Amino acid sequence: MKKIIAFTLSICMLFSFVTFGAFATEDEKLRFGDDGKFTILQITDTQDDHCIADGLVEFIEKSIEATNPDLIVITGDLVEDSRAGDVSDSEIFKEGVTVDGDYEATLENTKKAVEQIFAPLEKSGIPYAVTQGNNDYKSNVTNEDWLKIYADYPGCIAFDMSDDAEGKIDFYLPVLSSSSDEPAFGIWMLDNGKSFSQEQLDWFTSYNTNGVPSVVFEHIPVDDMGNLYEECSIFDEGVIIDGGKSYRLRGDIASGHAEGVIKPGATTPEFAAWKKQNVVGAFFGHWHTSGFTGVWDSITLGMTYGCQFSKAGPYGVRTVTLDETSGTIETQLYEYIDGEFVIQVDEPYTQYDNEIEEAFAGFINFFRNLFNAITYLLKF
Repeated sequence: MKKIIAFTLSICMLFSFVTFGAFATEDEKLRFGDDGKFTILQITDTQDDHCIADGLVEFIEKSIEATNPDLIVITGDLVEDSRAGDVSDSEIFKEGVTVDGDYEATLENTKKAVEQIFAPLEKSGIPYAVTQGNNDYKSNVTNEDWLKIYADYPGCIAFDMSDDAEGKIDFYLPVLSSSSDEPAFGIWMLDNGKSFSQEQLDWFTSYNTNGVPSVVFEHIPVDDMGNLYEECSIFDEGVIIDGGKSYRLRGDIASGHAEGVIKPGATTPEFAAWKKQNVVGAFFGHWHTSGFTGVWDSITLGMTYGCQFSKAGPYGVRTVTLDETSGTIETQLYEYIDGEFVIQVDEPYTQYDNEIEEAFAGFINFFRNLFNAITYLLKF
């Protein structure tokens, strides 16, 4: 049986028109199905404007059809603030919601963009949660107005629980057990689109979850993701050159497609807080063309492809399936190829039989990686 999503009305609704952050979406209840599973679809970096990219709505519709989720999360960069060179829609070489010096026009453009992006989500009837990205902040639309926009959509879950001075939009969603009204898992939607402050961290660490396992969704990857990388030779498969050094994903703990590097070695205060709050997975966007997954210190970490069609692909989405019985998760990346979603297949690095074969492959890898590096730079 598909998971039950129950929408309840409570006394909190009486205050929803008075205090932003007290929307009825706080009362929306998510629940495991009889099979003990709950599937989340992560979409990230739509990064569009009032003249939406050709094919974006179809992308969202097909991602829902391909994954059949119980909840959809959008991890930031809903809109593009301003950039030249967009050829993905009818307004050639014009992109961005921002109108310099005119906040009301910017706000109206933002509303038009959100309306088109949210339309297929509303049509699906599946609830969806949203957090902020750096380009959402660059649009200069205030978080107060963002919350008003989100409140206009019945299926949208977005409210502020952290109550920090900057008004970041952070919230926690419990997923109830299939057999009771007790939470069996938690979902954190955290706003690091403009850094993650000590106030937000204090709220996160002090929030009582009764120890249930949880997953984190944010826009910008934390530095701890660098521990999925290793230094390597410039001739190795998957090498990425950064700061005069060569890196690649560690094949023993990570797999997928990376086009950028976070240097290994960091343990951030946020990661340490995740450990204390029984976080078992954390997933990010922001990089657009990278899709990979790994496990570091018992936490599954993932970068998810974006879908801004004014930039070159690859494009894709991610599913995260929570398991009520084991308290664990499974995650899967999907690539969008020729208008269809295909499960990403991650091949291990090649093992060579002799030094001659390895040396020949090394030179091939060098030129392939040089080409990939140049292509990556041209995308931006």
